[in-house]
Order: sequence, then C-alpha cells, then structure tokens
Amino acid sequence: MKKVWIGTGLLALSVIVSGCAQENTESNQEQNMTEQKETDQPKVSDEANKEDVKMTGSIANDNFFTDYKGVLEHIHGMGYAGNQNALFIASHDGLKVYENGNWFKTKENNFDYMGFTPVAEGFYTSGHPSEGSDYPNPLGLKRSFDNGQTLEDLGFEGESDFHALAVGYESKVIYLLNSGENSKLGSGLYVSKDDGGTWEEIKVDDIGYEIFAIAAHPTNENIFALSGKNGVFLSTDGGATFEDMKQGRQGTAVFFTDEFLYYGTHSGDQATLTKHSLTDGSETNVNVPELVNDAVMYMAQNPKNDNELSLVTFNGNVHFSQDSGQSWKEIVSAGEIK
Repeated sequence: MKKVWIGTGLLALSVIVSGCAQENTESNQEQNMTEQKETDQPKVSDEANKEDVKMTGSIANDNFFTDYKGVLEHIHGMGYAGNQNALFIASHDGLKVYENGNWFKTKENNFDYMGFTPVAEGFYTSGHPSEGSDYPNPLGLKRSFDNGQTLEDLGFEGESDFHALAVGYESKVIYLLNSGENSKLGSGLYVSKDDGGTWEEIKVDDIGYEIFAIAAHPTNENIFALSGKNGVFLSTDGGATFEDMKQGRQGTAVFFTDEFLYYGTHSGDQATLTKHSLTDGSETNVNVPELVNDAVMYMAQNPKNDNELSLVTFNGNVHFSQDSGQSWKEIVSAGEIK
C-alpha cells in the first residue's frame, strides 16, 4: 500500500453524495423539504442534556417514537446512537429506528439530517429543518443526547450543511469537510477536539480526490479515514500522512471499530467490503449480499454485539446480519421497508 502526503487546496471540490437529487444544489434541498409530510414542527431547544450519560433504554418504550411502516428515502448516515441495541437511520424526513425486528420513527423534529454520526451518548448531525420549523436553515452542526428530542447547537447555524462529518464514538473528536466558506472556516477538511470550540485545518493539497465520507476511530483522536472517488485513505497521525488503502478503486464507505477499519470500494461491476487490522495491517474480505450495480455506502456494528452488522447501499437497500456477515437479511429494499 502506498503512503502519500496529502495537504488542502483541492478539497474545495464538490462532495460525492448518495445520488439524492436534492443534494446537487442548495435550491434543490429547499424545494425537496417542502415535500415532507411532517409540518408545524416545534423549534428544537438549544438546551441539550450535556451530561455524558450513555443511553441504554428501549426505543419501543420511548414516548418520543411511534411505530412506522413506509419508505426510507435519502439515507445520510446510520449507526447505534446512544449505545442502544437499536439501529438509527437518518433519512430525508427524520430518524427511523430498527429495534428487535420492528421499525419506529420520531414523532417530532423530523428533519432532513445530513452527516448523521452516532456516538456513545447520542449523535451529531447537520442538515436542514423540516417545513414548518422556525429553526435556521441549514442546521449547522448539532448534537443530541436524547434521541433527537433536543438538539444542542455547536455552530454554523444558517450557514453550513456538512455532508461529510465524523465523530469519534467515545472520543467525540469531530472531523468535517466544509465545502464552502462560512464565518469561521474556509473550504477544506477540519478537526475539532473541543466540540467545535476551536478548529484546526488538515492540509490535503495533493489529494486531488472528491471525498464522499469520513470515519473517526472510536477512541484514538489521531486515527481517521477518508473515502472518495479515487480511493480510501487512512491516517494514524492526525492527518500528517495518509496511506492509500486500495489504489485504482473508488472508495464508497469507511467505518471503524477499536481494532479494525472496514472500507467499501467499487470498480467496474465489483463492490467489496474489506476488514483491515489496525495492529498488523492484515486484510480480509467481508461477505456481503449480492450487489448488482450497487455498493456499500454506510456500515455499522452494534457496540454491544460485535456479530451484529448493518449495511446501507447506494440503491437504498439496508441489510442486517447477526453472524458477522455470514448471512444477511434485507430489511429495506430500494427504500421500501420490508
């Protein structure tokens, strides 16, 4: 594997996204928001539970959620928010949750979440408010430690929408790609180790690649990875250097556990998911469902059960495994919940 130096001028490139038409321009985002069915949403409180309490409650018993049957459109992140045995999926019209074979949705604050990133206490996100909300558009950078009932503002309200966003599950170190200038940041890749209080730019002048996704190691604040048009890149030194993991293949997904980096790639008609050891560099291919003209877009592992894996593909399919990927169950097909 080739180790390359990457520094930032070229990261003002457009971010690859998951084929959602509304993401091509800001005007399309606003137009599509009018299509949402949830209206008259109350303004989200700026006061969030700031105690680092790891949530472990059942979604089925949470009055903020209701049963859900229907579609799951425009997925922009997934994972086990709040250290719960429940899979959270961020969609065009709010959070959908898969728990014990059942689906739920939030009753309020059904926002168009972007860059949705679970952490042990809850989740971090960006995106756009729903129609009828008086919350600034775009949302900027937010976090929630109560399943999305309240969102705490971490900056950039009314200024920026971060599609490529990653936060360490335990460390809560934030990595984000800013595609346009705002009041604090220019275009480029940035890291914050104090919940957005201060930001440091990570120079990537020589990468020259469009970036689709970022993943942060759950505990080590210096380990993160990028996936994009021309590859997957791993840094173990805070972005001073990057290792080119798969030359010649488009990177589609990145995800960390304590010991491994999982990364998706695509070339020709072949989609793969690779498990890379952070200790000895060894790699194995992960068994994935048949992906015809498709690829892995997001991956998650249940922190309470290493055998439980979930995948989202670019064609809107969600696959669920309880045996480390030896077998898969399709729980969403082309955006339709099964």
